[in-house]
Amino acid sequence: MHTKNFIFKDFSKKKKNNKLKKHLKKLLSSKENVIKSLTKDYIYNFTKKDLIKFKRYKHVRIFGMGGSSLGSNAIYDFLRNKIKKKFYFISNLNKRNLFTKKKYLNLIISKSGNTLETIVNSNVYINQKDKNILITENRSSILKDIGNKLKYEMIHHNNYIGGRYSVLSEVGMLPAEIMGLNEKKFKQLNNLIKNKYFFNSMISNVSNILEIIKKKKFNSVILNYDETADNFLKWYQQLTAESLGKKGNGLFPIISLMPKDNHSLMQLYLDGQKNNFYTFFHSQENFSEKIKPSIIHKDQKYLRKKNLDDILISQIMATQNVFKKKNIQFRSFSIKKKTEETLGELFSFFVIETILLAKALNVNPYDQPAVELIKTETKKILINS
Repeated sequence: MHTKNFIFKDFSKKKKNNKLKKHLKKLLSSKENVIKSLTKDYIYNFTKKDLIKFKRYKHVRIFGMGGSSLGSNAIYDFLRNKIKKKFYFISNLNKRNLFTKKKYLNLIISKSGNTLETIVNSNVYINQKDKNILITENRSSILKDIGNKLKYEMIHHNNYIGGRYSVLSEVGMLPAEIMGLNEKKFKQLNNLIKNKYFFNSMISNVSNILEIIKKKKFNSVILNYDETADNFLKWYQQLTAESLGKKGNGLFPIISLMPKDNHSLMQLYLDGQKNNFYTFFHSQENFSEKIKPSIIHKDQKYLRKKNLDDILISQIMATQNVFKKKNIQFRSFSIKKKTEETLGELFSFFVIETILLAKALNVNPYDQPAVELIKTETKKILINS
């Protein structure tokens, strides 16, 4: 499947599945709020006018866990060349204060308003001089109480969109606007649907993954040849793991940084247990760094007039050729250009893929009941310690 922004090559076998066709048609024509958020029909709980006073800030911190920050982190890294500001993501329990500026714009994001790590991090790092925006559900919560007390700006997080599905809602698009990007350009689902290859490509893609799962291959290894896509793939990792990992089902998404991992993990991929399938992910960028001809060894004359991109593409092609010879299953995504539209298509593609897989596996794609056990147990230990 080719779009203006990326090329998707499916697994070698083209699969058909009539049940999936019905699911996909129903999903795309549904009024599900998650699907609506992928289109221009979604109505935000903020306006661009609301954000004008915040756009002067050059240093912005985002406090959030999981889906509350992964989407905006993916956007920031993937489109870094278009963004003039410095963003910091506090998305884990940080033990060192690395912030030197005296004043920040802080975006505190928590759907429930009770996320322990977000509450603790914002308590430790936010100063009185900072300007703060809280994105949370419009209901009573700890963060909302704190925000009211400290006069934070409040933006409502729609309660019908879960964190990992919220990237094209307020959660991802408000930060994108503050980055200086255009939220409308991310809304690409309708254009994706208009692509004459999309429907059949999605059916074949999901059918192949289901067939792979039947063969007890649960490790989905993503071979990432583009470091700027690392956080986008971490967003995808959460989407897949948290949506499908229920009732003994699920995939284990593993991000492998290439070509570095040629020298550490590739031996296992090629000659170890055959319980993996692979996704190649790379960007068609033209690196300016060329090989210096004056110091090329006589045995490497073939490197003359080559640049870093030439070498990277050669390694991708070589790996795929070896995979084919060894009958190792893989698919690939090749990014033509890094724009809001490209990310919007990719976000939409993987959301649709994940929901379809969940329906086929008979699990709820939107909940994460097991995670709540850790939250409850942590609170119990803190109270009793």
